[in-house]
Amino acid sequence: MQLIGMLDSPYVRRTAIAMLLLGLRFEHRSLSVFRTFDEFSRINPVVKAPTFVCDDGMVLMDSTLILQYAQSLSPGRPLLPPSDPALRRALRIVGLAMAVCDKSVQAVYEQQLRPDDKQHAPWLTRVTGQLGAALIELEKELQRAPLSTERDTIGLAGISVGVAWEFVRQMVPELLPPADQLQTLITYATAVEQLPEFGAAPHGDGTVQPVGG
Repeated sequence: MQLIGMLDSPYVRRTAIAMLLLGLRFEHRSLSVFRTFDEFSRINPVVKAPTFVCDDGMVLMDSTLILQYAQSLSPGRPLLPPSDPALRRALRIVGLAMAVCDKSVQAVYEQQLRPDDKQHAPWLTRVTGQLGAALIELEKELQRAPLSTERDTIGLAGISVGVAWEFVRQMVPELLPPADQLQTLITYATAVEQLPEFGAAPHGDGTVQPVGG
């Protein structure tokens, strides 16, 4: 199995970390959808990260769908609770974390890929507001009830929160609400970054390493 895409993408990184926590073995190829477009397109003509190549060569895409398949390969280690009310809360937190990823990625594209004279300030203002709202809602959820920071019990909600925060912290720190409004979130994300699986797949342009390697 191969995971294609760079770990500076929150979608690729959360996929990698979740698969490591599921105990799955896979090869990671750190290909960029920009700098190595042609090489990526030979694997997946859609050039969407993450891309996942199954053992039989079938290509999957979209982190949520890839992880649904990955879960089927390791059913003894659930990424999501099996039933309500825990399932509903986990899905809400995952949705908020993915909104943080989506809006921060949109902000990065607007600021870094568009020429200065083509950037649309009202759009960036709107995206920044949505990003801030998602972060504040995550803060409220974590204040309401904690998530696990243990490698044996952390689920997709915790993985997604940790990855989302690390991405925005590194990529768009100037767009974040004041830190004193996000203390619970920051404390949680800092804790989960210490897990071996997070350390084996750090944000950036490197490749996934064996856990403990």
